[in-house]
Amino acid sequence: MDADLFRALGHPIRLDIMRRLAEQPQTCACDFTEVFGVAQPTISQHLKVLREAGLVRTRRRGTQICYSIDPAGVAAATGALASLAPPAVSAVS
Repeated sequence: MDADLFRALGHPIRLDIMRRLAEQPQTCACDFTEVFGVAQPTISQHLKVLREAGLVRTRRRGTQICYSIDPAGVAAATGALASLAPPAVSAVS
């Protein structure tokens, strides 16, 4: 659902998490606490929201859970934004 995608991206920390994942895929959840200066439960909640919106996916590496961007979720968000653009006006000679 488009509203869930936009709601997930609407929080500054979640948006910054997505930016960080774009730069550094396969980032472990514990790495975000140092970057954003918030407690682990807060980061976990933000990652849960992003995961439930379909924007990130997880992979277990030992005892850690690593996150990366889900291309399908980003494509859905891009498509939702594109649907808001007005139709292109062709130049008339």
